[in-house]
Amino acid sequence: MRIRNASVYTEEGKFEPKDIFIKDAFFADCDAERGEEQVIDASGCVAIPGLTDIHFHGCMGHDFCDGTREAIDAMAAYEASVGVTNIVPASMTLSEDMLLAICRTAKAYKEEGVQDKRAHFQGINMEGPFVSTVKKGAQNGEYIHKPDQEMFARLQEASGNCVKLLDIAPEEEGAMELIDKWHDQVVISLAHTCADYDTASEAFRRGASHVTHLYNAMNPYTHRAPGLIGAAADEEKGHVELICDGVHIHPAAVRTTFKIFGDDRIILISDSMRATGLEDGDYTLGGQYVKVTGSLATLKDGTIAGSVTNLMDCMRTAVLKMGIPLESAVKCVTVNPAKCAGIYETCGSITPGKYADVILLDKEDLSLKQVILRGKVLQA
Repeated sequence: MRIRNASVYTEEGKFEPKDIFIKDAFFADCDAERGEEQVIDASGCVAIPGLTDIHFHGCMGHDFCDGTREAIDAMAAYEASVGVTNIVPASMTLSEDMLLAICRTAKAYKEEGVQDKRAHFQGINMEGPFVSTVKKGAQNGEYIHKPDQEMFARLQEASGNCVKLLDIAPEEEGAMELIDKWHDQVVISLAHTCADYDTASEAFRRGASHVTHLYNAMNPYTHRAPGLIGAAADEEKGHVELICDGVHIHPAAVRTTFKIFGDDRIILISDSMRATGLEDGDYTLGGQYVKVTGSLATLKDGTIAGSVTNLMDCMRTAVLKMGIPLESAVKCVTVNPAKCAGIYETCGSITPGKYADVILLDKEDLSLKQVILRGKVLQA
């Protein structure tokens, strides 16, 4: 396959007019033997790598915590259709038995290998149960558990080492010891936390390297109490997540975050729940009732409960409504999350030898024109 006349997002983080060559499921060098090839004219389009969402819960009426193969498969199909080609769905705060069942299902699905017309399932983001009761947000307080090394070991074993990110409130008893034990094996993310600046800084020193949905479910930044946000800003590496759905964070705060952290350290996430892709109505998240009206999903008490916006739409919102440069936004939905998930050697850029996941978008309004998934044109 040859894609012509597109403005292509390169590994240098810039757009350049060039052709893309694909052989079988992989990007190829321009001088690769082509023979009779399929040619796609991408005039008027930008070509970007397939997106990677490292934090979302569900879509199209399904949730990762349903714990079924059917749920993961339906989610993977929807995500691929909108240009998200790699997924790391998130669990919620549930009982150990529930989480064990979810982990076993995930392990079995991953062992099936790559599914046709499906986003590639790359692992689990374990959001809970090791969080703060005070900052639980939409997590179910009934199942919150103190950070427990042995419990996590059981969950990781059940998942077949599928857990890529582990979310922790570092101020909780046992949290620092868990970070010491596991930071070399999974990405430790600080989340749903009341941590002050000193506690968060200590967690980073001991191996935490990520912040879950920055600004949400944590203390705000103030000039006398900078908290987790200030501690993360003082770090020279590691990633912070942003939900750019137009609900969770004000556009000015998004722009300020890019100025503080830079586009090398930001990962855009959707944090989407099962109502994504469906109409307004009543749904559930982690076993709790959620009402969806437009782009807003809330619990009964008014707490924001995830988003109903997929990652591609979050990227569009960041660019078209929040003033983030396209080059930066693309990096934050492709390169950075792929690096965080440990898959950048095979995904996340349009590079010979990597999986040929490429998305064609209209140059003007960023509307989706075509998804090429592992070298095949994805049909609706």
